[in-house]
Amino acid sequence: MSENNSSDSLQTTPEVTAIVEGKPFTDIPEDLFIPPDALEVILESFEGPLDLLLYLIRKQNMDILDIPVAIITDQYMHYVELMRAFKLDLAAEYLVMAAMLAEIKSRMLLPRPDASDEEDGEDPRAALVRRLQEYERYRKVAEDIDELPRLDRDIFVTAADLQDQEQPIPLPQVDLQALVNAFELAVERAKRNQNWLIGREVLSVRERMSIVLDKLQSREFLRLEEMFDPEEGRMGLVVSFIAILELVKDKVIVVVQNAPYSPIHVKTASAIEVIEENTNE
Repeated sequence: MSENNSSDSLQTTPEVTAIVEGKPFTDIPEDLFIPPDALEVILESFEGPLDLLLYLIRKQNMDILDIPVAIITDQYMHYVELMRAFKLDLAAEYLVMAAMLAEIKSRMLLPRPDASDEEDGEDPRAALVRRLQEYERYRKVAEDIDELPRLDRDIFVTAADLQDQEQPIPLPQVDLQALVNAFELAVERAKRNQNWLIGREVLSVRERMSIVLDKLQSREFLRLEEMFDPEEGRMGLVVSFIAILELVKDKVIVVVQNAPYSPIHVKTASAIEVIEENTNE
């Protein structure tokens, strides 16, 4: 029983036609008057009859050099009748173009004259084709120019008043510890940048040879270690050793070692000769 009631309620629910000021209306009022001009249809606007013709040709992918005049004329006249029906302002140039299309259509139906007559033998569509091609070029250039950035449409110039405001620069707060740290850093850098003047010590081998001979004037054997002075440093030791070698080479002094690994002694060659003479006697 409940299912029947619900189905009846669904079937009897009136359909809302419109809502005016929040109130639903299910029936159309009998005294409703709709004026004939209440419904307006906005058609695509064209800039002229050539623009309309070019639109019709491009829309159907027709060859502009071989226009089917009969088809284009019918479509053009249909559009003109639409403009008249919707009470649009119809410019006189549209009617002129309609008359031209009608003339071309009628000339296309007439038999062609002989090819010898150049003026009469020209295609009736040639003048219209030239006008359409020229119009298409100008329209393409106009579209390219329109796509360029335009001031106050694509580009907006702005200006701002920039005022240089001199703001005081706050000075850093320096405490005593920071000064001490800076002074210690300066002292450390000064230590690293010390300059050392190194002078070359002039040592003469000849002079050192004379010193060695002076030490051997006692005619006694001296140990080789006694011929060097450690306080002279490495350079002095090297020069003393070279001086001893030069004296040995010149047979001025003699180097003697009694046994392997025993101390080496140095003596002048003249003292050796005296000792040998005394021994022989």
